[in-house]
Amino acid sequence: MKCYKQSDEREEMIIKYIPYVKYIASRFIAGKPPGVEFDDLVSYGIIGLMDAIDKFDPSKGLKFETYATLRIRGAIIDELRKISWIPKSAFSKLSALNQAREELELKLNREPTDKELAEYLNISEDEVKNIESYVNYISVVSLEDIFFKEDDELQVKNVIEDENSPRPEEIVENEEKLQILKQAISMLPEKDKIILNLYYYEKLTLKEIGKILNISESRVSQLHSRAIIRLRENLRRLKYI
Repeated sequence: MKCYKQSDEREEMIIKYIPYVKYIASRFIAGKPPGVEFDDLVSYGIIGLMDAIDKFDPSKGLKFETYATLRIRGAIIDELRKISWIPKSAFSKLSALNQAREELELKLNREPTDKELAEYLNISEDEVKNIESYVNYISVVSLEDIFFKEDDELQVKNVIEDENSPRPEEIVENEEKLQILKQAISMLPEKDKIILNLYYYEKLTLKEIGKILNISESRVSQLHSRAIIRLRENLRRLKYI
């Protein structure tokens, strides 16, 4: 088994893939907790990169980039989960806030302000902002993580097995997951579909999406977070999660 463990080669690999780590870290900007900066995300990702370099086994038939992606993402998510804490009541509050937002959007034919949401829910504007702050952490779980809840090792194992000898039952299961995801996305409002498409399919940054939609980067972050929450709610309605 060959692993990248010689110090010189290890250092070269780290330097080579730091831009890759930065790209992956940029995908987590929308879900980072307050106080966590982009450089922190990169630092978490580099820990995952080093772990990937030390443990990568090319004899398994898996590309290093694929293996490293899982390790880098896993390291970032693990650190964010350690940092973040959400009260158990947050999910019900988020659900109520999203429902209120949807009802007011239909009534006003536009997105409601925080003040309008606060009055509608009979709470303060500060409380609306506090509830919204929970959203970013919850949405740190990306679309694929909604489906693959197992630990990092198991995800890697699944990828390796699919690469070398995909089992028919796994192919059918993955196709079913894809169909459920498509159905859940189809239930979203059009704006949420656009945000998810630009972010996950077109691979645009929040800043680039903001320019396209003529809104601020922070607003794109809010919309992305809301879309993920709604998507999870749709998956629950479909009895998937």
